[in-house]
Amino acid sequence: MDMHKDTSHPDQGRSVAGQPASASEFLTFRLGAEEYGIDILRVQEIRSYEEPTRIANAPHFIKGVVNLRGVIVPVVDLRIKLGCEKVEYNGFTVVIVLNVHGRVVGAVVDSVSDVLELARELIKPAPEMNTTMDTSFITGIASVGERMLILMDIEALMSSPDMGLMDSGSQNLQ
Repeated sequence: MDMHKDTSHPDQGRSVAGQPASASEFLTFRLGAEEYGIDILRVQEIRSYEEPTRIANAPHFIKGVVNLRGVIVPVVDLRIKLGCEKVEYNGFTVVIVLNVHGRVVGAVVDSVSDVLELARELIKPAPEMNTTMDTSFITGIASVGERMLILMDIEALMSSPDMGLMDSGSQNLQ
């Protein structure tokens, strides 16, 4: 049985009671004190953290690779990549398995919170910042009650040149 999800049209709207979709679903997760959200259509599965096999000369934020049902999957620790002060592995640490440009990639996060449906009007543009940090992958900020969510384009982050996970041909297909 093939459980592969069709993610070829991530912008197609879903309808509720015949109304066009004006909301998107996001998987929310924590990195340190911050809470982030990514497009649920990019998520393949969520797995408990297991120590990956280290690859020589890989960037420090690439923890290594794991064998996921016969597929060798690179694992990126988003806490290291995004400069979190503390990186500790515990029972809440999980790997979000993503499908990015047809490639399977794992992302280590502190914990997964939930799936939220956010109306487009709740999503505000990310503020412009004069910083040396690359914030191009941040698509917006959403306030949900007392929670502040940083929404990220996980495809843009995972296919950035410094990640080295996508070949130059797949980056040009955007």
